[in-house]
Amino acid sequence: MTTSPYLESRGVSPVLPASRGVLSCAVLSALRNGNAPLVDPHAVSDADPYGDDLQLALYVLYELHYQGFDGVGDDHEWDPDLLRLRGALEHRFLTALRTDVPGKADAHDALATILTEPAVDDGTGVSNFLRNEGLLWQVREYAALRSLYHLKEADPHAWVIPRLHGRAKAAMVAVEYDEFGAGHVEDIHARLFADLMDDLRLDHAYGHYLDAAPAQVLCTVNVMSLFGLHRALRGALVGHFAAVEVTSSPGSRRLAEAMRRTGAGPAAARFYDEHVEADAVHEQVVRLEVIGPLLTAEPGLDSDVAFGIQATGLLEDRLGAMLLAAWRDNRSALRIPLAAPAQHPGSR
Repeated sequence: MTTSPYLESRGVSPVLPASRGVLSCAVLSALRNGNAPLVDPHAVSDADPYGDDLQLALYVLYELHYQGFDGVGDDHEWDPDLLRLRGALEHRFLTALRTDVPGKADAHDALATILTEPAVDDGTGVSNFLRNEGLLWQVREYAALRSLYHLKEADPHAWVIPRLHGRAKAAMVAVEYDEFGAGHVEDIHARLFADLMDDLRLDHAYGHYLDAAPAQVLCTVNVMSLFGLHRALRGALVGHFAAVEVTSSPGSRRLAEAMRRTGAGPAAARFYDEHVEADAVHEQVVRLEVIGPLLTAEPGLDSDVAFGIQATGLLEDRLGAMLLAAWRDNRSALRIPLAAPAQHPGSR
């Protein structure tokens, strides 16, 4: 039997998405036509910092530093007019995050709030919902939305590596090495997620579900690039990475159970099984070998690490609330609902 060659999810750049307002329209028009983005001075300050228009504009501008878009020249990555607009959008987003996080905290206290799982499973949270009662169509929606990050998993966090030194850098590189498959292409976590999407009969092409993704999803992806592309926010990026690794193992265990219960397929379950084991180790490394040495060398970054942890929790909570509200009302959480799969994901 001949096996078709694996089609790399990032082998082809995605097409530009549809606009969602004046800000994203200005960005997309500039990329299509090569002109400076025309934006009313009040458009950014009046925009919802967590809304579709601002977040899509940011997402598109950030993607110029990753995969880019079909038909958009690489020189746009450092276009000064686009960078000025991106700076204004980032300021609006970052100001909102700093205003809305729970409050002043140090890294130790911020970590303490996420280190312990509740003693009683009250069934709240997306992973609890999917494990306990989620349907296959909801599992597929979750995977489609998460693909905006998982198909470039760990890439945003790699921005911090040249900004660390000593033990913190060595430990961060060790964790990232695992994320990128420890030298084995088939074990790169982004590749494992593409395999998960194949089991669920989803299109694993990079950025395919951008138009379907609501703002709450874009926020969770954009915050990584926001932190990663600014050296001044390196502490916040480490805090974000810590929050992801600390909460990943128990959540992944529930999601692996959800994949099995809904018959999603072996590759779908494998992705989360891998994260149960790997992230349990990564959590210890990030806390003890990245954050510890980083704050010993640069104690002034303590509040930034805490901010990164809290901002991650804030945005994930907003996303979770949106998903659960839609699913409990038997509605799609996507802006464009998925088509039904051609065949059951468990079959071949």
